[in-house]
Parts: sequence; C-alpha cells; structure tokens
Amino acid sequence: MTRVKPEIPKFRGPGKGRSGASNPKGRQLLQNATSEVSALLGDMPRSRDMLIEALHLIQDYYRCLSSNHLVALADEFRLAIAEVYETATFYHHFDVLADEEASPPEITVRVCESLTCEMLGAKELLSSLNSILGNNARVLTAPCMGACDKAPAVAVGQNQIFHATPEKIEDAVASSSVRAVIPDHIDYDKYVSAGGYKTLRRCYDGKLSREQVISSLESSSLCGLGGAGFSTGRKWRIVRGFPGPRLMAVNADEGEPGTFKDRYFIQQEVHQFLEGVLIGMWAVEAEACYIYIRDEYPAARAILIDAIAKLEEAALLEPGTVYVRRGAGAYICGEESAMLESIEGKRGIPRHKPPFAAEVGLFNRPTLINNVETLFWVRDVLENGPEWFSNHGRNGRKGLRTFSVSGRVREPGAKIAGAGITVRELIDEYCGGMADGHTFKGYLPGGASGGILPAEKDNIPLDFGTLEEYGCLAGSGAVIILSEQDNIANAALNLMRFYQHESCGQCTPCRAGCEKSVKLMEADHWDRPLLEELSKTMMDASICGLGQAAPNGLLSVFRHFPEDAK
Repeated sequence: MTRVKPEIPKFRGPGKGRSGASNPKGRQLLQNATSEVSALLGDMPRSRDMLIEALHLIQDYYRCLSSNHLVALADEFRLAIAEVYETATFYHHFDVLADEEASPPEITVRVCESLTCEMLGAKELLSSLNSILGNNARVLTAPCMGACDKAPAVAVGQNQIFHATPEKIEDAVASSSVRAVIPDHIDYDKYVSAGGYKTLRRCYDGKLSREQVISSLESSSLCGLGGAGFSTGRKWRIVRGFPGPRLMAVNADEGEPGTFKDRYFIQQEVHQFLEGVLIGMWAVEAEACYIYIRDEYPAARAILIDAIAKLEEAALLEPGTVYVRRGAGAYICGEESAMLESIEGKRGIPRHKPPFAAEVGLFNRPTLINNVETLFWVRDVLENGPEWFSNHGRNGRKGLRTFSVSGRVREPGAKIAGAGITVRELIDEYCGGMADGHTFKGYLPGGASGGILPAEKDNIPLDFGTLEEYGCLAGSGAVIILSEQDNIANAALNLMRFYQHESCGQCTPCRAGCEKSVKLMEADHWDRPLLEELSKTMMDASICGLGQAAPNGLLSVFRHFPEDAK
C-alpha cells in the first residue's frame, strides 16, 4: 500500500488572536517541541492511522507525553489537538502529563495484578517494592501481561521478569535492564530447511487454487480460535465475496486474563504463523495486512518485525504490504471492531454492528480478521488434508486447540490438545497434576469472561457450545485452575476489577455497571438481588462482549459456589 508523505507543517509562530492580542487563547505551538517531534518522527507518514505509532515514539523516548509535544504532534498530523488528546488519554500505556507535572522516573516497574499473579503472590510483591526501590523507579499495577504461566509477572521497562521476586526486580532496576529479552525461536532459515513456505509457494505458483484452499479449510472444522468459533473457511469465502479492494487484519491483542497462547506461537513458531497470514492474504486477494500486537509483548513484536523483513528479502512478500501495529494497553482492542479503530489511529471504541468487518472493516474496506492460532494451523491443514485436523479431538469434538493453563498446577503453559478434552484430562495428562499441597476446587474454562466451574464438573468437554448451559464459555482456551486455598468470591472480585479498569466507557451499562458491581462486591455482605439485576442489565444492554461477559464470574459464584458468596 503506497502512502504519499504530506509536507511537514512548519512552525507558524504565536500570531495574533481575533482581538489583535499577541497571546491568543488555546495551546501554543512551541518551536523546540516542533523540532523534537519532527526529529523523532523522521520520514514516518503523517497519516491518521500512524498517530498511535507516533505517540509510542514520543513516549518511548521521553517516557511521557507532555502537552507541548502533543500540540506539536497535532500540528504535524494536521489534526485537532482534541483528537490527539482523546487518543493519547484512552490508552493505559501513554503517560499524558499535566502542564506542571514532572516527568516520571527513568524506570517504570509494572506489577501484574491479574488473577493468576494475585494467586501466586503479586500483592505481597507489590507491597514490598516501594520500600525496596525507593526513588529509583516508579511502581505501578498493571492488568494481565500474558505471562500467567510464569506468575507472578513484572515488567521493568520492556523487560518482563518471570516468577518475579524482589531480588530479581531490584537487580533489573539497578542494572537498568529495561529492554525486552528475545527468546530462542525458529528463524527463517531453520523453518525453510524443514520445508516451510512450500505450501505458500504452491499457492503462488498456481498449484493450489483459491477455491481449493477455502474448501479445505471449510472441511477441516478449523474455526476462529480467538474465542468466536466461527468457521475459518466460511469467513474467508464471505470476505472474498465482497468486491475489493480488500484488507486483512490479525488480532494478536490477547488481553484476556489467563491467555498467552498467541505469544507462544509468535515467539516460538513465528514463520508458520506468517505462512498462514500470507496464504490468507493470497486467498482473499487482500492488498495489505495489519498485525495488531499488544504492547505487553515487546519480544514477540521484535521477532515478528524481523521475520517480516526476512520474507521481503526472500521475495515471498511484497515490501510494504504487511504492517505491525503496536497496541497501547487496552483490553477492549481485542474486540475486533475496536482493534480496527485502533489500527486507524483512534480510540479503541467498538463499532455498532451491522455492518460487519467482512463487508465494511478496516478503512471501510472488506476485511478478513483472524486470530494468531487460527492462522498457525492453516499450513498444516493444507499440507495434511482437512481430515488430519478434524480427526483430532476428544469426547465427540473435532480439531486441535491450544489451552493456556495457569494457576494451581505443577506444569502450567501452552498445551496443544484435542478439542473437547476435559479439564481433568488436561490437568493429569498435560500439566503434571495439581501443584503440591493443593486440591482441585474449581476452574475458569475460558479466561476472565468464561465464568467459573466447580471441580465436580470436571468432565465437560472444553469446546465451543459445550459450556453455555452452565453459564460459561470456552473463549480463547484460557484455563485457570483454582484450589481449596482460593476463595472463589475473591477471584470473581479480581475479575470484575479488571473489567472496571478495562471498560472503554462508551456505553453506560458496562461503564457504570462494572464500577457499581465492584463496589457492591467489596461490601462485607453481597446484595444478591441487586447484583443479579445489575448483571442482567449489563448482559442485555452492553454494546460489546466486554460488558456482556463481565458478570459471568460473579454469577458463577451464585450458581456453583454459594458457600463462598459473602
């Protein structure tokens, strides 16, 4: 996609207001701020969809966003100052300073407070850090960082500390170890030597037709593994049915507490994922693809950018057609239409539907949207045949799924298993059993939004459509195991606090409902009729899935753990 770089606006000086005064009202454009912002942006296109990338450049360099820099950025992009401010203040990872506010310390330490990290000592860790670090760093809490299998997780700058202890964090701060650590992964040469990209080349060479590819996916039972469960082949066919030009977007913004499988695929198997991306672009004839990856994954982002460059060098990808866009700390952007808004450089506010993204998506074009794991399986389905994928599965279900397992098990991690596996089978066969000293009490089958089930219901197949009758969802396969040492009401409160923090604020049922639910759940005694009435309002009237699913954990306490309800 070719973009024409507009002429960079020049400093216009303070000028005069309507009254002729030399100091007009409003924010003034300062020469030094203009020079600083212009130097940082370099030859970056000054188009609206690049606004969040520009905000990241300023934030990374100055550790904050000052008013003067935001005014200069608005001038560079020819946007109203209000448009820049509303975007910058929407995302949690942008520090917008008040006029007289001092810049933050050089190092920021973020302690994850999601459910698994809280279970494994995040609160105690947080309480000790301020006294240990003193003025050497700023200590903040953060929602899920996608490292639940290595809880508690702490980020020192962009360096994530796994199984964090005060000693590890203190050492990282003292040594200014703030850069992301790149893990070992399968690089381009290793992937190609093992037969990688041969399926893509068959597509490019005409040995596979677009109809063959889409039909194979339809027959394979491969579905959207980000949580929707919609048929992948059918989605590709629908998008292809709308007149072009078409685009593709990849959702790598897995912010659901308990979920980290997409991180696993990008950091370990990036080229198999990218082969699926390129096959998808080819199949629907998308002119460009935007991969939206959460800001908490700096190592995965670096691996992804390097892998894309290798594909361009190998002439498997036309330069400038696959873009990596960096999230800025907003769980709501995992909702596909909010993600599209963010890619366009705006606040991540969900769109009303219809129209759906397949018809009117990114930049108002028909857009194919897929999850990372879904695209990871595309190559294997086409190489091995649709039956290979559909023949996997247990308990009458079809296909493979990757479960992000964390909590009270010996061996947490990303576990690839047959769809329909039960939680008991998952714990015993893939996780080494329960952690020492813990007895299985309950589990979250689908992350924060999937509800909570008791151990007695350990024989339910984990798949789309199997959990709804129990008030739960399979979602993206984030399974958090709870033990007798965990209070389910406290777990539900942790989840509701997460939703209060992450609500985009667009609709009243979600914005006010999450806040009110937290206050009611923090009381010594729960007002069950009021909480149930509030939950029903949120589920019925919220615009998107965030508000609709937020009460699931709370309602699970009433359904399955009444003894833990306050």
